[in-house]
Amino acid sequence: MKIMLKSLWSYRGFIFGSIKREFQSKYRNSLLGAAWTVINPLAMIVVYTVIFSQVMRSRLPGVDGAFAYSIYLCAGVLTWGLFAEIVGRAQNTFLEHANLLKKLSFPRLCLPVVVVANALLNFSIVFGLFSLFLLISGNFPGLAYLAMLPVLCILVAFAIGLGISLGVLNVFFRDVGQFFSIVIQFWFWFTPIVYPASILPDSVRSLMSYNPMASIIVAFQDILVTGQWPVWTSLLPASIWAVAMCVLGMRLFRMHAGEMVDEL
Repeated sequence: MKIMLKSLWSYRGFIFGSIKREFQSKYRNSLLGAAWTVINPLAMIVVYTVIFSQVMRSRLPGVDGAFAYSIYLCAGVLTWGLFAEIVGRAQNTFLEHANLLKKLSFPRLCLPVVVVANALLNFSIVFGLFSLFLLISGNFPGLAYLAMLPVLCILVAFAIGLGISLGVLNVFFRDVGQFFSIVIQFWFWFTPIVYPASILPDSVRSLMSYNPMASIIVAFQDILVTGQWPVWTSLLPASIWAVAMCVLGMRLFRMHAGEMVDEL
C-alpha cells in the first residue's frame, strides 16, 4: 500500500494534468464553457423544486415542509449520480485509455484516481449549488451536514472498488460493461431514491438490506431532509461491501495488470 501511494504521489503531475484536460475538453468549443457546470445542475434543482413542490405538490410521508420531497429527491439523485459516474467511468477507463497504456509507462492506478477526482469535482459543483439552495430556502440541516463526509467516503470506496473490478473484467469480457449498464438501471429503482422505503411492503423492504446503496442513500436523505445524523450501525454492511470491493478490485488489478495491455 505504501509503495502504491508513493508511486501515485510521484505521478501527481500526470494525475492533475489529466483532471484538468478532461474538465477542459468537456466544454471545449462551447460558447459558455465551464458555465455549463453551473447551469445544468441549477436547472435540475429548479425543475425538481418547481415541479414537485409547486406543481405536483408532492409531500413526503411524515415530513412537513413544501420542499421536503424535492430535497429528498435531489439528495437521492445527486448521490446516485456520483456513484453511477464513478462506476460507469471506471469500468471503461482501461478501454478508453488503451493507447495511453500501450505507449506510456505509468502507474495504472492513476486512471481510477483521475476518474474519482473528476467525479468528485463535478459532484462538489452540483452539491455546492444544492447546499446554497438549502441555505436560501431555510432547510440547511445544521451540524448534521458534517456527517455526509464519512458517508461520502463509504460511497466512493464502494463505487471505485466495484468500478475497478468491472473495469478489469471488461478488458477481457466486453459484455461485462453492456450487462452492467442494464443492471444499474434496475439497481436505481431498487434503491429508495424517488420513493421512501416506508411505502414498500415488508417483504420487499427486507430485501433492501442486501442493497448496499440503499443505506447510503437513506443516510444522505436523513441528513438533508430532517437534519438527523445517520444511524451508523445501518452503514456497517455498506462499509463491509466497500472494503470487500476495494480488496477484490485491487486483487484483480494486480493479477491481470500485465495481461490487460496485451489484451487491449
